[in-house]
Amino acid sequence: MAMTRRVTLVWAALIGLTFASFTVGVEQGAGVASAAAVVIIGLALSKVRLIGLHFMDIRAAPCTLRLIFEGYVLVVFATLVTLDLVVS
Repeated sequence: MAMTRRVTLVWAALIGLTFASFTVGVEQGAGVASAAAVVIIGLALSKVRLIGLHFMDIRAAPCTLRLIFEGYVLVVFATLVTLDLVVS
């Protein structure tokens, strides 16, 4: 029962993050497009992290694998934000 509740809460969080990224994307103006892109990238990678930890069971994996996954998410975030700021 506890696992079903956890999965349901994570699913609801994923739906909320999807709605938040849609709202940020729709409401952006020309002056804040770069900041909105950083927020959307952050929200998307938060979803990647939630899916990895809860639906792919990286949460229960050995510490090394979890650290590699967390580092990967952080590196992808930093790379995408850097590319967005350089190209803009």
